[in-house]
Amino acid sequence: MSELLDRSIGDIAALLARGECSSVDLVQGLLHRIDSRDGDLSAYVSVDRDDALGQAQRADKARSEGDHRDLLGIPIAVKDILNVTGQPCTCASRILDGYVAPYDATAIARLRDAGLLFVGRTNMDEFAMGSSTENSTVGVTRNPWNTACVPGGSSGGSAAAVAAGEAVAALGTDTGGSIRQPAAFCGCVGLKPSYGRVSRYGLTAYASSLDQIGPLTHCVDDAARILQVIAGADPLDCTCLDVVVPDYRAALGGDLSGIRLGLPREYFVQGIDADVEQAVRGAIQQCEALGAEIVEVSLPHTEYAVSTYYIIATAEASANLARFDGVRYGLRAPGGKDPIDMYGKTRAAGFGDEVKRRILLGTYVLSSGYHDAYYVTAQKVRTLIRRDFEKVFESCDALLTPVAPTAAYRLGSVSDDPLSMYLGDIFTATANLAGICAVAVPCGFTSDKLPVGLQIVGGPYQEDRILQIAHAYEQSTEWHTMKPER
Repeated sequence: MSELLDRSIGDIAALLARGECSSVDLVQGLLHRIDSRDGDLSAYVSVDRDDALGQAQRADKARSEGDHRDLLGIPIAVKDILNVTGQPCTCASRILDGYVAPYDATAIARLRDAGLLFVGRTNMDEFAMGSSTENSTVGVTRNPWNTACVPGGSSGGSAAAVAAGEAVAALGTDTGGSIRQPAAFCGCVGLKPSYGRVSRYGLTAYASSLDQIGPLTHCVDDAARILQVIAGADPLDCTCLDVVVPDYRAALGGDLSGIRLGLPREYFVQGIDADVEQAVRGAIQQCEALGAEIVEVSLPHTEYAVSTYYIIATAEASANLARFDGVRYGLRAPGGKDPIDMYGKTRAAGFGDEVKRRILLGTYVLSSGYHDAYYVTAQKVRTLIRRDFEKVFESCDALLTPVAPTAAYRLGSVSDDPLSMYLGDIFTATANLAGICAVAVPCGFTSDKLPVGLQIVGGPYQEDRILQIAHAYEQSTEWHTMKPER
């Protein structure tokens, strides 16, 4: 059973269909691995053993009665920011202590309809605000490759769980790189769909114009399978667009002949870790060997991406987090003399330092006298960044870039330096600002034996194309097969 947990969703689904294992077997194996490994990693914030086994028993019963759904009985982990009926959804924050979701997020409902089951909820930076999963009120998550290092963030728990074999696959969210960066740090595949491809209904919002739900998986084929289920229009989310959802797995296979891949010169600059650049350059050479044409391109407004992102994201966070006031659900601090005093005491006790920092920044840039100077200007720069991508995609099928300037860094090494952590989003935040899709795939290791990720960026709703490129590269290497010691 131990080796089975590291196999692809497709392999496991085939074994289930042939009756060579059961969903109960899978869940019991996962629970055993979580028990034996998660004490060192803290990838999960909660695991409901009885509920997980109950779901597995119902899946096995359905299969025995003739239910032939491909993904029936496949277990998946869920980032603690998505609502799942009957489960807590704390966003790793004290302010949501005691909150239990009364409904399923649309992505969860679609996975449930496809037969998948939910094992547990994964750790994250509080309200998805961070790049290391150190900003969690339930404790830090550690990288399975080196427990002295961060797993990335904010979906660090999901990435660590997949890399450690504590999850067959997991859902994360990506606002400025929060799926792709932890995927790169932990050596797994992480896909950020285009804005509007996947419904955000039931996702606790950080920045509504940037957030997207996506999978973290062992391989590209698994990411395609999960995206196939969760993609598509949703009447409950007006920002989820009614565009054709292609057969993502049908696009996989073959080499890269006839594909034109751009290398943005602004993404290969001084400051990138030498081991990271070497691994990414090696991946680029491999893509060229597979038949791709490699060309240099320019995205001239990249230098403004981080400042633009942190103005827009914090402004939206300031508005979105105003709903957490201690009145209807979650924490309520005692001793308030009146509602205003109660709000202040509750938020002071309920929000962590990083969340407070971003709320203050967002409130400042939206305040009278600064709104035009900061927020309006940032939206104009966002348009210029999107136009940069539009121009590049007129001559390229996709872009190849690093995911982050470094590999995983040591716990605590930048937690007291927010600016350094923010600058780590330089290669990922642009895709969120432009609303386009991107995927991270393993492409090597540093001299310290830490994973490195290659980012493949595509135009709006071009997930099938970037998955095809990622799959061709992945299948020509062995990086995705390498697992941390357990």
